[in-house]
Amino acid sequence: MARHENGPSRSVHVLVVDDSAVVRQVMTAILSPQPGLTVTVAADPIIARAKMQRSRPDVILLDLEMPRVDGMTFLREIMATDPLPVVVCSALTGAGTEAAMQALDEGAVDVIGKPQIGVHDFLEESAARLVDAVRAASEARLSRLVRRARAVPVEPKLPADVVLRPRPHLATSVSADKLIAMGASTGGTEALRVILEAMPESAPGIVIVQHMPERFTAAFARRLDETCRLRVKEAEDGDPVVAGRALVAPGDRHLLVHRGAGGYVVELRNGPLVSRHRPSVDVLFRSVAQAAGASAVGILLTGMGDDGATGLLEMKTAGATTIAQDEATSVVFGMPKEAIARGAAGTVLPLGQIAPGVRRIFSLGEE
Repeated sequence: MARHENGPSRSVHVLVVDDSAVVRQVMTAILSPQPGLTVTVAADPIIARAKMQRSRPDVILLDLEMPRVDGMTFLREIMATDPLPVVVCSALTGAGTEAAMQALDEGAVDVIGKPQIGVHDFLEESAARLVDAVRAASEARLSRLVRRARAVPVEPKLPADVVLRPRPHLATSVSADKLIAMGASTGGTEALRVILEAMPESAPGIVIVQHMPERFTAAFARRLDETCRLRVKEAEDGDPVVAGRALVAPGDRHLLVHRGAGGYVVELRNGPLVSRHRPSVDVLFRSVAQAAGASAVGILLTGMGDDGATGLLEMKTAGATTIAQDEATSVVFGMPKEAIARGAAGTVLPLGQIAPGVRRIFSLGEE
């Protein structure tokens, strides 16, 4: 991750609000040893309010199902009175995922899933996801909130090579089969909604990686499908990429695009975390560079870290049109910033101008 230039780092204070003593213990055990993180806990929002009066946290890690005051009510209260970055920790169930999507609408910056088989069974990847979500939230820009960037320790990240090998010569030809690939992380759910709602039904096929836990991506796709003229669904292995439809990578599976006899198709693949993520934007973008070359448009949106920067550069080298979201409209200006620094972004646009820009590229009307 890039170094920040806003002066020395300072501790990020995380408040964990969860009625389960075991969850509070596990979250504390995971977060407390991390450099630059301090943790306090509260069993419910009433206790949390009292602790917040004594010491204002930088990030709140919030359960939604709690007695006395539920998490959604507390989230709305925070956003109405003193906006803070909130990461929702939700059960991986149908009701839990829908509530988590609602929490994102209410102002939460990210959502992580509770483990399915007991909170003590956090895998190493789940712990990494928790730490990354908290660090990203600490960098988030919210309305009426200005945060100072903090230094984050450099941690090893695997490249896309572990899932998809680079080719000596990437595709550069233009074909009739157009394709749009988008990648996002923290703040991306809202950014993707803004772009997709502005796209007409005649838009080329779209493939998306949004850093989000498994099962939440299906709920996310359903909500987009309800508000967009495009059809939006969670991708399934072998799905064709067709005009008027957007495919969202399932949480915990890498999404790759291949060119078949009848057009583009997607492949879902397990494998190691790439750039600390699965699905990884780098994996998607590399596959699009190899399959579509100059027929593709790559868009890298808000998020912390550098996932997608290398892949976007590969797309640009293959002749694709590449776009990065600008700093002013990014919730976290990490991924786009790194892509811009590497020369991967052919154009840098505010969020509200990305969809109009894509429509112009493909000569799409407003419809």
